[in-house]
Amino acid sequence: MIEIIYILINEAMPGYVKIGKTSTSLEQRIRELSASTSVPLPFTCFYACTVKDAAFVEHQLHDAFDNNRTNPRREFFQISPERVVSALKLAEIEDITPKKDFVESKEDQHALNQARAEMRAKFNFKMVNIPVGAELIFSRDENIKANVVDNKSINFNGKVTSLSSSAQKILGYDYGIQGTAYWMYEGETLDERRKRIEGEED
Repeated sequence: MIEIIYILINEAMPGYVKIGKTSTSLEQRIRELSASTSVPLPFTCFYACTVKDAAFVEHQLHDAFDNNRTNPRREFFQISPERVVSALKLAEIEDITPKKDFVESKEDQHALNQARAEMRAKFNFKMVNIPVGAELIFSRDENIKANVVDNKSINFNGKVTSLSSSAQKILGYDYGIQGTAYWMYEGETLDERRKRIEGEED
């Protein structure tokens, strides 16, 4: 029996991840969670993999990140999804992260794309005190690097591009993603750095 651990994110709930398991279809599970009218936008899969014992692995992840849990009765955690991925890789058999969105309608896809675009537009390197020329490292592979070109762009493989476009190309995803969740500077993802700096300012 295939056992799957998934890490879901929702553009309507920035900063939160859902850590769960399924022994059936990952696509079906995502569609079930997204179908609720109480959720503004569909869930998207940040990472998913097969494991030997999903119940055990899920329990270990929930326990490891318990301090980040918002409600003990729910599977939501206020944490960078990449931190959960790093822990999950210890139990991973095979990475099965889908390369596309699972949505029920064109309206859902449009709303999702619009939310992603708005999130991307808000970020710039100046807000997180990263200078032009700084080296960034891709969180899934420390051998993949890029350099900051200006307030919004990076140089990746000799081409000027965006954080999101480069991350999407590296991962092979069909849909747009939030590049700040995948690129790192000085040991933290750009998302983590932004939240930390904003917290210090508050």
